Amino acid sequence: MAEEKLNLLADFPAISTKVWKEKIITDLKGADYEKKLVWRTPEGFNVQPFYRQEDLKGLKTTVSAPGQFPYVRGTRTDNEWAIRQNICACKSARKANEKALEVLNKGITSLGFCLDADKLNYHFIKVLLNGIDARAVRINFNICPCKAPELAGILVRYYGRCKYDFKAVHGSINVDPIKGMLLKGKKLSREQVAERLVATVNAAKTLVNYRVVGVNSAVINNAGAYCAQELAYALAWGAEYMTMMTEAGLPNYLAARSIRFNMGIGGNYFMEIAKFRAARLLWAKIVEAYKAPIFTSALKDAAKMNVCATTSRFNMTVFDAYVNLLRSQTETMSAALAGVDEIVVTPFDVTYEQPTDFAERIARNQQLMLKEEAHFNKVVDPAAGSYYIENLTASIAAEAWKQFLAIQDNGGMFEMVLANKVQEAVAANLKTRLSDVAKRKETLLGSNQFPNFNEKAAKKIKATACCGACCCADKGELMTLPVARAAEEFENLRLATEGANKQPVAFMLTIGNLAMRIARAQFSCNFLACAGYKVIDNNGFKSVHDGIKAARKAKADIIVLCSSDDEYANFAPQAWLELEGAKELFIVAGAPACMEDLQKLGIKNFIHVRCNVLDTLKSFNEQLLNK
Repeated sequence: MAEEKLNLLADFPAISTKVWKEKIITDLKGADYEKKLVWRTPEGFNVQPFYRQEDLKGLKTTVSAPGQFPYVRGTRTDNEWAIRQNICACKSARKANEKALEVLNKGITSLGFCLDADKLNYHFIKVLLNGIDARAVRINFNICPCKAPELAGILVRYYGRCKYDFKAVHGSINVDPIKGMLLKGKKLSREQVAERLVATVNAAKTLVNYRVVGVNSAVINNAGAYCAQELAYALAWGAEYMTMMTEAGLPNYLAARSIRFNMGIGGNYFMEIAKFRAARLLWAKIVEAYKAPIFTSALKDAAKMNVCATTSRFNMTVFDAYVNLLRSQTETMSAALAGVDEIVVTPFDVTYEQPTDFAERIARNQQLMLKEEAHFNKVVDPAAGSYYIENLTASIAAEAWKQFLAIQDNGGMFEMVLANKVQEAVAANLKTRLSDVAKRKETLLGSNQFPNFNEKAAKKIKATACCGACCCADKGELMTLPVARAAEEFENLRLATEGANKQPVAFMLTIGNLAMRIARAQFSCNFLACAGYKVIDNNGFKSVHDGIKAARKAKADIIVLCSSDDEYANFAPQAWLELEGAKELFIVAGAPACMEDLQKLGIKNFIHVRCNVLDTLKSFNEQLLNK
């Protein structure tokens, strides 16, 4: 008998999108398809529950190959990104050099030095770079923009004395006056900004592979910006610098190839992949606009967006800090898959101390693992063709472009910074995100959800020094970007609890319906542990009286009644009558239909999924810690 061959196309005929959607609607059993399954992103666009090949039609993101304009699939034909570690060289060139030589033997391929402007001279750079072959490793510098031209001149002199081919050295000098305006509030004129950019570019002309103008949208990412918002400001920032430099007489290709984008990486895995792909596409189109009279090959090559991506600090935590490793690892994966040029992994302990050698080693190894074990460097743009990611790329590009045009209509990035509009917009977005964290619309594992009940953190928190001295460091009259992490307010609650004379004890008075009392006790333990309270769960009590008796024996400060909605009408008044006038804080777990009746009795505290967790816990702290 001949072996029967399976014909997949014949035996499994294609099903249309219409049929799929009809089946989904049937399974929803009357629930609204749009409300139930279509995700309205914080970026401002909708994400469908499924995508198919037909959704790729007409997308501009699918028409080019890696290394080809407009570079949506990457600026290179390989995916060998540089593994970067930043080193503070403000105090000692010799010690920074020793550390650099050490980490270069541990997998680092790019160094970032933070310099003190007051210490800059030829001898300092010579000591700092002693024994480092600048042809084999990228060398990047952060210094006050006022000193950047001098630094560029010193590097030209030093590399010349080392007899390097100037085309063989790669790196950057992060000159970014707008960043200083955003972080320090220092007001500069357009002429001052342009002068610093042009002076540095001219001083570094010989270093053809050095990018000396920085666009540091990572500071906006660290202030809580979503993908499209960060991308829009990054593009407007870069366009502002392009305009300033070309208006000052620099050739368009020289201006474009001088810019490096230092961007953040947020925690939304697929969205971040799409962000970097969209960024390259839009930046190439912006540079193309400076083509007059023709789009030369030099300008087309200079339109390749150069990106150093740094994992975000916004979602990093003090409590349960090893979870930071999970966050930074998925962020690093996003950037690597998206084909950025360079990645900095922020050490997991940076929120509470100067990173230890162990934390820095882990940060290096996070990238090495992706290269040497997961082989992320072996495939260029693996996201290409993904129905979901291609549509995300197009959606983010469209939203970021809309915001970019709005910025341009308001005078451009520089004018908006002078008018505090950028700072205000970022602050408004931050307020929204912190509100979402407070209400658990946005989850931070270990902070506002599923905390480590027994962890203490106060003793591990140490002062963290700010690296770098700047001759423009005095604060000015502009509004500055907000500095915050998503978990900070929850951490402050727990730290306040740690510093109290007594740790509040929350006792679960579980009674009645087994399934409901277990579920509500677990919810309540998780809820109250977010403030650092000691929680005591129980299997169940035969009566309210027995439960209160056990709670007082345990010296509880909080008694949480955990039962079903129907039973609260009976159990809650019993508990309140017995506790009325007592010192314990009484809480009902849930939002039962009889809530109004219970409130009329004097019961004020209810915890449930619609609560603002942060505000509720703050009110409990005021009652418990200020006794």
